[in-house]
Amino acid sequence: MSGNLEQTWQEIQLALRESVGERAYGLWLAPLRCVGLEGDTLVLAGPPEVLAWASGRLGPALHSASASVFGRAIAVRVAPDDGPAAAAPAPPAAFPKDTGPNPRYTFEQFVIGTSNRLAHAAALSVAELPTQAYNPLFIYGPPGLGKTHLLHSIGNYIHAFGGGLTVRYATAEDFTNAFLAALAARDTGQFKARFRGVDVLLIDDVQFLERKARSEEEMFHTFNALYEAGSQLVVTCDRLPSDLAGVEYRLRERFASGLVTDIERPDNATRVAILRKRALYDGIEISDDALVLLADSVTTNVRALEGALTRVVAFGSLQRRILDSSLVAEALARQGLTIALTAHITIAQVQAAACAYFKLSESELLSRSRLEPIAWARQAAMYLSRELTSHSLPRIGREFGARDHTTVLHACRRVVVQIARNPAAFADIEALTTMLSSSA
Repeated sequence: MSGNLEQTWQEIQLALRESVGERAYGLWLAPLRCVGLEGDTLVLAGPPEVLAWASGRLGPALHSASASVFGRAIAVRVAPDDGPAAAAPAPPAAFPKDTGPNPRYTFEQFVIGTSNRLAHAAALSVAELPTQAYNPLFIYGPPGLGKTHLLHSIGNYIHAFGGGLTVRYATAEDFTNAFLAALAARDTGQFKARFRGVDVLLIDDVQFLERKARSEEEMFHTFNALYEAGSQLVVTCDRLPSDLAGVEYRLRERFASGLVTDIERPDNATRVAILRKRALYDGIEISDDALVLLADSVTTNVRALEGALTRVVAFGSLQRRILDSSLVAEALARQGLTIALTAHITIAQVQAAACAYFKLSESELLSRSRLEPIAWARQAAMYLSRELTSHSLPRIGREFGARDHTTVLHACRRVVVQIARNPAAFADIEALTTMLSSSA
């Protein structure tokens, strides 16, 4: 593929992310690669599980994005990916590559309610006036309530209106991995430039630093360097600074030295607004009474709420029915999704249920076997751990012996694809969810 075509494909990908939304793009379009241009036909290739959606439901978006970038009508052909033309893997970097703020997460897309109003106002103030409002800003609360959304919103706002200010977003796990890689390479200069040479540093899930002495110390020095340079620091965590028992007192003290604000579970009105905005963003046609029923039934967090919407949409697609309150009620009943109890489900319970349902031993479930029955059981368990527990992706990955959290993301993506297309896969997830909800 020529350099010009590669650049064109990257522009098409950006247009697609904006037109279909980050979730749909990540599930169905991100796996595609550009093979070439044959006359006025753009040839793409991808794995079999995404072809139907990429060429069918999302086909118009592909054609529209391609035409807008090329400046003329362009046909698009999506073919199975046979692999030979794939680019050789890039050599490993000294530390993970920066991805930048997620364009999907903006202040405009954030639904404000009584549970998050102060956190939103503080984040917006920091975005508008870095270092002049609250420095540091520490946002805490349980997983799945919007802390990461606010971090990315700050980054996107500053990119758009910050007059050239530089922003770095990273999870605490990214920070730790980059630091360890720099130590292994005996070159910490690039690492320090990466995290200290910015105007705004956004660190997500800082609880990951607990009991990691060297990473804690480096974060402490990074904090001091940024503060002395007049840079802004924003941190998220699942608890108050004072409750980070595994973090040194001097670092906890730094975190608590600015504004500390929390995000709580959304109330009913906010949950309905979140679902309505999510449906609008993803182009889902669903009645208001169906959204209200979902909001009444799933109360744990935003992630569980959006996960329930995803499964209801899949159920409706398989049943070829409109998304109204009767379908939602049936989907909820069949899946056991009337679950204010999901906060009490643990990863161990999910694993035990998967072992019982798929008739596997724990060692088989947690193995790296690629045999289809075992791989599917493991992916289903990872997906439900993501949907039904309050744990982060890195924590889920560790509990399954995965190398990193991207394994969990891949598993979740595959399960979503399967339940939308395969009634047997949908039945597996439905049965496991019911088992877990009844035992919670």
